[in-house]
Formats: sequence, structure tokens, C-alpha cells
Amino acid sequence: MIHIKSLEEIEIQRKSALAVSATLTEVATFLKPGITTLSIDTMAETFIRDHGGVPSFKGYGPKNHAFPFSLCISVNEAVVHGFPSSYELKDGDIVSIDCGVYMNGFHGDSAYTFAIGNVAPEVLKLLKVTKESVYKGIEQAADGNRVGDISYAIEQYTNGQYGYGIVRELVGHGVGRNLHEDPNVPNYGRRGDGKRLKENMVLAIEPMINLGTRNIDQLEDGWTIVTADRKASAHFEHTTWVRKGKGEPLSSFEPIEAAERANGELNSAHYTA
Repeated sequence: MIHIKSLEEIEIQRKSALAVSATLTEVATFLKPGITTLSIDTMAETFIRDHGGVPSFKGYGPKNHAFPFSLCISVNEAVVHGFPSSYELKDGDIVSIDCGVYMNGFHGDSAYTFAIGNVAPEVLKLLKVTKESVYKGIEQAADGNRVGDISYAIEQYTNGQYGYGIVRELVGHGVGRNLHEDPNVPNYGRRGDGKRLKENMVLAIEPMINLGTRNIDQLEDGWTIVTADRKASAHFEHTTWVRKGKGEPLSSFEPIEAAERANGELNSAHYTA
């Protein structure tokens, strides 16, 4: 079921989305080689709860297979849903951090991929293009358009212009009182296809773009998704308000980017204004 929010609900949800941005900003301040991904998760959960939120992801899914952590932390060839662990980040790694915060009855959902130190130029370019593609999709999140208009914009930019692989098995989605709502928002498709967009819908637009093949594998933990060729993958996501003319992100990358540039251990060469 597709949910149309009131303006009051949109502003409440904006607070949840900005709480995600604040969490990712906090993460950006201390990312460095040698830090374990599990320590990132522990810090983020404390930060979320100290600021009045609840991690959206922790316990998500069926009881016998619920996601056990607060963040999805996916390193290098991991696309999404990576488990935090004792793995220590290394110079040259990229790490996608996907975060959800539930607050005042609504979820915010956003993701950002960080570059640790001396990352290969072709991987930095993948990050830059993937981040830019989020905004290509947001431009099409307009009242009267269709889901396929978002999908087409992302596909044409990432695959059409750069030849990157677009993950097809995992998609964006509606987000609101539930973490995942209708409609699904693929990162590939045809203009004019799919559900019609209506003002005051809220979508999670989240390109998952691979340096090589679009094909993926799932690891034995039943959650972590990796590229089939084990080449790098990037993931950026905004909680997005469907409006007249074009969409508007409710989450924000600006404070994350500022923290990224201030942290000398991170490579912000993929940053775009």
C-alpha cells in the first residue's frame, strides 16, 4: 500500500531522516584505518539512542532471521547488508554505511560510502558517479511522474554513461511508519513505467552500483550481498519527499561531507558540491 503523508507527517519524518544524517556524520568524524566495523556499529547505536531514536535495522526481519546489528556495514565488494565484525578497516578500503532511525513514529533511511585513505582512482570515480546518480533520481521524484522515470535516470547515468553494473535484485522503496513500504524503486527501468508518483509520498532512493558486473552473490550469513566478480560496489541513499517539479531529500549529505573533508584519514576526492 502506498502512503501519502500530510505536511505535518513529512516534517516529523524529516527529523528522523536528519537523525540518520547526524549519525553518519558522527561516524565520519572517527573513521580511520585500524578501526573495526563492529566498533562503528556500537558507537552508532549509542549515538542514536542517546538522541532519542531507535535503530531501524536492529531486529528487522523474521524472528528466526532478524538483522542483528544497528548498521549495515559493507566493505569493498560487499554491496549491502554487511555484518559489522572484527574486521579492521585498511588504507584503500571503501565502506558503505547504511543507517535507519525510528523516531516519533517514522523511519529515516540513508546510506553513504566512505573512502579510507589511498583508494584507487577508478573506485573513487565509482563513488562520485553513484552519489551523483542519487540526485538524478531525486530530480525525477516529482508529482505526476512514474517510478520508471527515477529508475531510467539512474540507469542512464550510471550504466549508460559509465558502463557500471546496476544491482537488480535489490531496490529502493517507500519509507514512512514502516521501514519498507510500497512502491519499490528499481535503479533500472523505462521512462513512463511503474506506479504514478503523487505529492507527499516519501521514497528511499538508493543506487547500488558495481564497478564490474551487475551480478551478485549472498554470503552464508544470509544477509551480506557481494559482487559476483568481487569488484568494488558503491551505495548512496536519501530519504526523498515527492513534490511538484522535483523531489527533495529529507536526509542530508552536507554535514557528512563536511566531516569527511575534515577527517584526514578519509579521501573526499569523490565529493561533489
